[in-house]
Amino acid sequence: MEFIYEYGLFLAKSATVVVAIIVVLVAMTGIMMRGKQRTAEGHIELKHLNERLQEMRESLQHALLDKHELKRLAKAEKVKAKAEAKAGKKSRQESGESGRKPAVFVLNFAGDIRAQAVHQLREEITAVLAVAGPHDQVVARLESSGGMVHAYGLGASQLQRVKDKGIRLTACVDKVAASGGYMMACVADRILSAPFAVIGSIGVLAQLPNFHRLLKKHDIDYEMLTAGEYKRTLTVFGENTDKDRAKVKQDLEDIHDLFKTFVRENRPAVDINEVATGEVWYGRQALERRLIDELKTSDAFLIDLCETAEVYEVRYVEKKPLQERLGLNIETALERLLQRWLGRNTHY
Repeated sequence: MEFIYEYGLFLAKSATVVVAIIVVLVAMTGIMMRGKQRTAEGHIELKHLNERLQEMRESLQHALLDKHELKRLAKAEKVKAKAEAKAGKKSRQESGESGRKPAVFVLNFAGDIRAQAVHQLREEITAVLAVAGPHDQVVARLESSGGMVHAYGLGASQLQRVKDKGIRLTACVDKVAASGGYMMACVADRILSAPFAVIGSIGVLAQLPNFHRLLKKHDIDYEMLTAGEYKRTLTVFGENTDKDRAKVKQDLEDIHDLFKTFVRENRPAVDINEVATGEVWYGRQALERRLIDELKTSDAFLIDLCETAEVYEVRYVEKKPLQERLGLNIETALERLLQRWLGRNTHY
């Protein structure tokens, strides 16, 4: 029995070492692959939400109605569709618009700490702006609890491109748009939120562990040479000083001021001193503070739009090599574990 126990323990240790080596190698491969210039060609995929809604409706009708009722219903819907198309075309011609129905382009953004989805978002917006007119609109479904300052700043700038072209932009938040996520949302002309979606967190934070005393206890020296007084301030392994902490604190205050100014410019009705405390609010509370404009889920909003417009979900798809996909998956998993332990580094 002792032999079996020792042998099992040996196998467990061996397996742990092998798995650890594989994880490190795959993560390094992913990092190196991302460091190279992107060569994969991406393409735009469209999903016509009107057709999808109609298919769902017809499936239920066929299950609930007999053939005579279905026939009468189909005839009535055909007459109704013809009348609506004629009236809509006449209205658009009188207003000088094109003969087609207005189009709504739906973009989905699920943000992580580094806002990696901005790459897809910029491509989707570029494609949409190539065909959209002033009578069309863009709906951005956002889900993010924030992340790196520069990454989410770029995400907000991508959405600003839509408004700069004179196209209506609506942001829909079903779960969370906090910190950098709210920074992106506030660019929109209107913000819709589910009643219990998390909104706000207009603040900035930075935190990191410091192993200086541990290294000192084991007589391990750590040296870092810099040129420039503030090239490095707080570090993980070096000895941090009050001067270093004061500099980082001032940097955070400066970023916070920029964040508040950005929100104030895009949401002038908001009392920025009340909401820029780093707190979050649920949808109903956010509506009271004018952080959003209406309580409504994205599903309800898009179904309403299907009555008067052609609604398309736009998605940029880029096929990545297997090595890069594996590397990204492992790195994302490790990043999430690290976040749970350390919290997030400097970000909104």
